Amino acid sequence: MIVFCGYANTDLTVRVPVLPGPGARVQATGVSYGEGGMAANASVAAARMGADARFAGVVGDDALSTAFLRTLAAEGVGTDWTARTAELTTAVVLLTPDGERSIISQDDALDAAHVAEVVRTAREAGADWLYLDGYRFPAAADALAARPGRPRVVVDLDGCSGPEAMRAALSAADHAIGGRAQLTECVGDDKALVRAAIEHQVYLMVTDGPRGWTLLTPTGERHDGEAIKVDTVDATGAGDCFAGTYCAELDRGTAPLDAARFAAVAAGLSCTRPGARDGMPRREAVGAYLRTLPGRQTAVRSQPVHSQGEER
Repeated sequence: MIVFCGYANTDLTVRVPVLPGPGARVQATGVSYGEGGMAANASVAAARMGADARFAGVVGDDALSTAFLRTLAAEGVGTDWTARTAELTTAVVLLTPDGERSIISQDDALDAAHVAEVVRTAREAGADWLYLDGYRFPAAADALAARPGRPRVVVDLDGCSGPEAMRAALSAADHAIGGRAQLTECVGDDKALVRAAIEHQVYLMVTDGPRGWTLLTPTGERHDGEAIKVDTVDATGAGDCFAGTYCAELDRGTAPLDAARFAAVAAGLSCTRPGARDGMPRREAVGAYLRTLPGRQTAVRSQPVHSQGEER
């Protein structure tokens, strides 16, 4: 079982010819509404991979929130642990014709007390994995302190507000996933990222869109993988798809490197349709794609590194 604790929101997607800069004015070419949120999207991705996924975020008691949870349930995601004590927030997504986007998120009411309650409930239910988004740190770190029976933790570092939040998240996580630009800004260059994986004893997934991904292990190994080549329609939700699929593969007992390979294919396929969830593939589609590749897997380059982050 995987418990997903984090953002749920309504996505307002505005299609624009270019992303506007400060003071700029652009004409929208389309406006649409959909359902999103990092944790909610990741739970859907995991469910489509066949995982026992539960969503434990915070929404409202209104009709919009009810419809949101009903959609998750239709995907096979359990929603009984969701608190209905606040509101369903909104995210504004600016999307260009080539699939690039900027996102403006509204803060939610999911606080450290809610995280602590979810950890307790997940432990009592025998959950194997707990996913959190980076917005919960550093406040959530205390609730995740190692204790008997605690689920293993996967943190999506997107949303960490700076180096302090990033360090707290890395310290709490067994696995962490983050975009290269944000990790470089908050942690440092590749050598610093290697040191962080070793210091915090965390499997650190560094994603970089079409440029591929890197898995850094707690023992100082580095694995670089390729992104699949697709005609990108909309990259919204691709990172959530990666995270949810990665969690699902770990829950199946898959080794982290093979889980990363599988998740990278799922994330690439998710970019071929508009919206945060519409393009998220099912496990059969990922398997079918892999069967078209020589050797039935994406290319990965592996190398050991020194404990101080220098290549041998």
